[in-house]
Amino acid sequence: MMEQNDGRRRPPLAYKNDEFYKSADSRPLRILSEYLEPLSHFRAQRIQDTIVFFGSARLREDGPLGRYYRDARELARLVTGWSKQFAGDTWRFVVTSGGGPGIMEAANRGASEAGGKTVGLNIGLPFEQFPNPYITEDLNFEFHYFFMRKFWFAYLAKALVVFPGGFGTLDEMFELLTLVQTHKLAKGIPIFLYGSDYWNEIINFEALARYGMISRNDLQLFQFADTPEAALELLKAALEPQIGAPSEETPVIAKSVNPE
Repeated sequence: MMEQNDGRRRPPLAYKNDEFYKSADSRPLRILSEYLEPLSHFRAQRIQDTIVFFGSARLREDGPLGRYYRDARELARLVTGWSKQFAGDTWRFVVTSGGGPGIMEAANRGASEAGGKTVGLNIGLPFEQFPNPYITEDLNFEFHYFFMRKFWFAYLAKALVVFPGGFGTLDEMFELLTLVQTHKLAKGIPIFLYGSDYWNEIINFEALARYGMISRNDLQLFQFADTPEAALELLKAALEPQIGAPSEETPVIAKSVNPE
């Protein structure tokens, strides 16, 4: 026999309780969501690995440094065209950016023009960084937590190309350089700094080694490139020896990562 309803309202299920989900007590759930939601999309889209582009959101195609926008667009187009020869059950070397304007837009734009999938890992900011229109629809993500966004930059990356940028670009670049330097990644990531004049003016890498702040061997953790064609050749030289038989490989996304 069914129990009589005495008029009391059922409380909402915890996972449907919006007030609880937005509370401080649910912060671990929100963090976990920013891991699991992209993971489900990457699996559904069969993304095996990526090439990450960093660079300023402020650079415009017709601005004073517009050549960097144009070069990022061209390099992303070349990389995507090159990657198509490894097509199989998964997508290889998918161009990935921070999802916003400037160099990020240029990278997604070039990959889209080459007919490839392309990823945007956007972040909610006070000055509203909106996603650019060239990101593949099911690979367009919005993050609240910087560290989860950085995790997804590193997790699938096979290489990193860093175009001129400011605080955000420097933060992202040095974090990945530090992870490579300290062997905290289960894999090495070749890093290429695009625009040697820019980088050598704003960062005196040689002085860091001369003063003993880094090992001189750490200067080998990155290389410079000044044209899209040169950058592509460096990427190919670093990545082609690792490729093997991509159609038979288990996607990186399905493998466990170093828990440390």
